[in-house]
Formats: sequence, C-alpha cells, structure tokens
Amino acid sequence: MAHPFSYQGKRVVVTGGASGIGAALLDVLAELDVADVTVVDRQPPDGKVDRFIRADLSSPAGVDAALAEIEGPVQVLFNNAGVAGTQPAPVVFSVNYLAVRRLTQGLAGRMPTGGAVVITSSMAGIGWPAHKDELLGLLAIDDWDEALGWLDTHPEHAADAYALSKQCTQLYTMYAARAASWARTRINSACPGPVSTPLLPDFRRTMTDEIIDWSVRQGNGRPATPTEVAQVLAFLGSDASGYLNGVNVPVDSGLQAALVTGQTD
Repeated sequence: MAHPFSYQGKRVVVTGGASGIGAALLDVLAELDVADVTVVDRQPPDGKVDRFIRADLSSPAGVDAALAEIEGPVQVLFNNAGVAGTQPAPVVFSVNYLAVRRLTQGLAGRMPTGGAVVITSSMAGIGWPAHKDELLGLLAIDDWDEALGWLDTHPEHAADAYALSKQCTQLYTMYAARAASWARTRINSACPGPVSTPLLPDFRRTMTDEIIDWSVRQGNGRPATPTEVAQVLAFLGSDASGYLNGVNVPVDSGLQAALVTGQTD
C-alpha cells in the first residue's frame, strides 16, 4: 500500500506556482514523489515541472483556455493563484473566486474517485457568517459576468473585494463539499494569516501595517513561511486527509482560535 502522504502516481495541477506559496508547494510535492505536475500561471516557475500553461485567470476565456490544455485524469487540483487588493475589484474577485470555481467545475469530470480540490483561501475571509445568506445567493450565480455585476449592486461588500473573494472561497468550500462527496471526491481549503511572500507588501498597503502587525502579534510573533502553508496544502491533497471534506483549515498560529474565544488584545 502506498504511503498516505505520498503523491506517487498522481497527476496534479497547481495554479499560481511561479512564486510564493505555489513555488514552495512545488518543492514540497517533489519531496513527496509527485508523478506529474502542471503549473498554470502568468509566468513559468523556476523549478522543474512536467508542463507549464500560461494563462490569465481573470477572465472566463483565460480559464477555459487553460482547461483545454490540462491533460487528465487529475488527482489533485491546487487552486492557489491569487492577487491582493491592490488590483481592481473585478480582477481580485475574478482571480480569487470566480476562476477557482470555474476550474473546479471544469476539472470535476476528470477527477477519479479519491480526487481532491485544495483552495488557498485566507483568514481575511472569516467574516462570511455575518452575511451568509447574501453570499449563498452570490454563489448560486453561475454566469461569470452576472456574478461580477453583483459587485455593482452590493457596494458595501465590493469595497473590500479581497475579503469578499476569500469569504466566497471559504463558503464555496463548504457549499461544494456535498456534490464532491457524491462524486467520491472532496474539497478543502487552507486559510493562512500573514505569510512572508512577495505579496505581503501589497497586503500592508491595502490592510495597513497596523492590522498586519496586530495579526502577527496575536499568533506566535512572525508571519508564516510559504513552506509552512504549502505543507498544509499538500496534506489536504494527500490520501492522509481522505475523510476531510468541506473544511477551512486555519493556518495562522492560533489567531482565529484567539478571536473566537476572546483572547486577542
């Protein structure tokens, strides 16, 4: 029997593999003997991969073009690509949520029993319970342009498109779990706090130094490393997490736990 953490014999797809968490994930997967890796990104990764697909995930045409080039079957899809709130709201929402959903749905038919979808979400999405019903209505919109139009009619949510996009990925992880279970696959997400990646300065610009530094202090006093997050992603995609489905895993050194139990400063 293969080791449950091993990726031997598995074909995986990683979006956003050129830098940050995605690049660290490629290194982790290589140590776990992954059989075949396809990276979907705007630029090629430095490390060795089996194929690279250049794609713009901010439009449905870009996602569909990438889907047409991905070879199946696909045992694990890592929806890792993301942009910070420094980008225009439609781009943020498209890359961080709409592309995640479209790729997941587009590859569902090519995933064998035991397949897994893993989403890199964020602790920025923990506010979804306050407006769950509205967001479930948004998740029910299948058309890409119509979903973008929702931003225009809900400016109170669109004002922070990054937080909204991550609220949607957290809720989508739970919403899509039922259908995944019926298909004998599963979907989970990892929700990091601040991470030492090239995007961290952008997050400081949009979220402010005060909020980022406060979040770090409430954990263990430092941001996570890309590898620490990548290891959690690899676990969620492996057979070792085979009975996990619809779970948003905090990767924040206890920040969410402290918030929920009222132990933050």
